[in-house]
Amino acid sequence: MAATCPIHFDTETLHGYIRAEYTRVADDPTGDFHFHRGPVYAAQVLGYDAAELATLPARATARFAGVGNPLAIASIVAGQTVLDHACGAGMDLLLAARRVGVNGKAIGVDMTPRMREEALLSAAEADLADRVEILDGMFEDLPVATGSVDVVISNGVINLAVDKRRVFREIRRVLRPGGALCLADVVVQRELTLRARSEPGLWAACIGGALVEHELQALAAEAGLVDGQLHTRVFSFVGSTAEAKVSTDLGISAVHFSARAR
Repeated sequence: MAATCPIHFDTETLHGYIRAEYTRVADDPTGDFHFHRGPVYAAQVLGYDAAELATLPARATARFAGVGNPLAIASIVAGQTVLDHACGAGMDLLLAARRVGVNGKAIGVDMTPRMREEALLSAAEADLADRVEILDGMFEDLPVATGSVDVVISNGVINLAVDKRRVFREIRRVLRPGGALCLADVVVQRELTLRARSEPGLWAACIGGALVEHELQALAAEAGLVDGQLHTRVFSFVGSTAEAKVSTDLGISAVHFSARAR
C-alpha cells in the first residue's frame, strides 16, 4: 500500500514542487500544465452545473484544477460547517458556502499563499466573505478544532499527501460524530514501482502518490470512518500530459468516495 512515501523521500522538495505548480496556476491559469483546468472542463468532464459556475467569480472557476465533483455526493444543508480540504482558489468552497447559508460556515485550508489570496478575493467578490474563512495549513495537520466540522470535501488532494494515514486521521479528528467525508481523488489499478513513487516530480503531477482504488476504503476504515463507499469514476486526465506519463495498465482515473464519522 502506498499510504506513505518511500524512506528517504524528500518531502520538502515535494512541498516546494506543489507550491510552485499551484502558484503558477494562480498566476496564469491558462498556462501549460499536466492537468485540465477551468469551468468548461468542470462542467463537461466532471458534471458541474455550467449555469451555476457562471454565477461564480471567474478568478475562482478559471483556477479550478480538481479531478471530480465531491459536491455531487455531499448532502450539505443550511447552518452546517464545511471544510474544503486544500481549497485552491475556492470554486468548491464558494459552492459549499452558498449551501450552508448565512448561519453556516465554509472553511478553506490551503498550503499555497497565492491560492489562498485568490480564494479570499473570490469570496469577497461573491459576497460570501461573511461565512468563508481561509486558513494556511497542510492536509496532514489541519488548523481546525477537533469535532468542529459537519462535512469535509476534498478534490484531488489525497494523492499529493506523503502520509495518507495521517491525512485520514486528521479528517476523522475534525469531523463531528455523524459528519461526512466526500472526496474525489486520483487512483490507479495497480501500485506504482518504488522508483516511480520516489520521484517528487511525479508526485506533484498527481500520479506518484496515487492510491490503488480499493485502498481508499481501507485507509478510511483504519482511521475510524465507517460506511465507506466508492461512487462514480471520472476520466479526468483524458487528453492531458499526465495521462501520457504513465503506462496504460495503471488505469489512472479519479473516483468519488464517501464515508462518515461514527
